Amino acid sequence: MVDRLKQLPGAAWVEAHPRLAAWIVLALGMVILLAIEARDVGLLPGQWIALTVATVLVAGLCIWIITWGDDDLNGEEPTSS
Repeated sequence: MVDRLKQLPGAAWVEAHPRLAAWIVLALGMVILLAIEARDVGLLPGQWIALTVATVLVAGLCIWIITWGDDDLNGEEPTSS
Protein backbone atom coordinates (compact mmCIF):
# COMPACT_ATOMS: atom_id res chain seq x y z
CA MET A 1 0.00 0.00 0.00
CA VAL A 2 2.78 2.43 0.93
CA ASP A 3 4.68 1.59 -2.26
CA ARG A 4 1.59 2.40 -4.29
CA LEU A 5 1.24 5.77 -2.54
CA LYS A 6 4.88 6.62 -3.28
CA GLN A 7 4.18 6.15 -7.00
CA LEU A 8 1.55 8.91 -7.06
CA PRO A 9 2.52 12.10 -8.87
CA GLY A 10 3.98 14.60 -6.44
CA ALA A 11 4.66 12.04 -3.73
CA ALA A 12 8.40 12.69 -3.84
CA TRP A 13 7.80 16.43 -3.41
CA VAL A 14 5.46 15.82 -0.47
CA GLU A 15 8.04 13.55 1.13
CA ALA A 16 10.73 16.20 0.64
CA HIS A 17 8.54 19.07 1.92
CA PRO A 18 6.06 17.63 4.44
CA ARG A 19 5.36 20.88 6.32
CA LEU A 20 4.71 22.89 3.19
CA ALA A 21 2.49 20.13 1.83
CA ALA A 22 0.53 19.99 5.08
CA TRP A 23 0.14 23.79 5.01
CA ILE A 24 -1.22 23.67 1.46
CA VAL A 25 -3.69 20.89 2.22
CA LEU A 26 -4.90 22.48 5.47
CA ALA A 27 -5.18 25.94 3.89
CA LEU A 28 -7.12 24.57 0.94
CA GLY A 29 -9.58 22.79 3.23
CA MET A 30 -10.02 25.85 5.42
CA VAL A 31 -10.58 28.17 2.45
CA ILE A 32 -13.16 25.78 1.01
CA LEU A 33 -14.99 25.72 4.34
CA LEU A 34 -14.78 29.52 4.51
CA ALA A 35 -16.30 29.84 1.04
CA ILE A 36 -19.12 27.42 1.86
CA GLU A 37 -20.00 29.01 5.18
CA ALA A 38 -19.68 32.66 4.14
CA ARG A 39 -21.19 32.50 0.64
CA ASP A 40 -24.51 34.07 1.67
CA VAL A 41 -23.09 36.75 3.97
CA GLY A 42 -22.65 39.38 1.28
CA LEU A 43 -18.97 40.11 1.68
CA LEU A 44 -17.22 42.56 -0.61
CA PRO A 45 -14.30 41.36 -2.78
CA GLY A 46 -11.74 43.05 -0.51
CA GLN A 47 -13.25 41.31 2.49
CA TRP A 48 -13.07 37.95 0.72
CA ILE A 49 -9.40 38.54 -0.06
CA ALA A 50 -8.62 39.58 3.51
CA LEU A 51 -10.43 36.56 4.96
CA THR A 52 -8.73 34.19 2.53
CA VAL A 53 -5.26 35.58 3.31
CA ALA A 54 -5.95 35.43 7.05
CA THR A 55 -7.20 31.84 6.70
CA VAL A 56 -4.07 30.74 4.82
CA LEU A 57 -1.86 32.41 7.42
CA VAL A 58 -3.74 30.73 10.27
CA ALA A 59 -3.30 27.37 8.54
CA GLY A 60 0.44 28.01 8.29
CA LEU A 61 0.58 28.97 11.96
CA CYS A 62 -1.27 25.77 12.89
CA ILE A 63 1.21 23.62 10.97
CA TRP A 64 4.14 25.51 12.49
CA ILE A 65 2.79 24.95 16.01
CA ILE A 66 1.99 21.28 15.36
CA THR A 67 5.52 20.61 14.09
CA TRP A 68 7.45 22.43 16.85
CA GLY A 69 8.75 19.20 18.37
CA ASP A 70 9.49 17.36 15.11
CA ASP A 71 13.18 18.30 15.09
CA ASP A 72 13.62 16.60 18.46
CA LEU A 73 12.18 13.37 17.07
CA ASN A 74 14.50 13.15 14.06
CA GLY A 75 17.28 11.41 15.96
CA GLU A 76 18.77 14.47 17.60
CA GLU A 77 19.45 13.85 21.25
CA PRO A 78 18.74 16.81 23.51
CA THR A 79 21.88 18.13 25.13
CA SER A 80 21.88 18.19 28.90
CA SER A 81 23.99 20.67 30.81
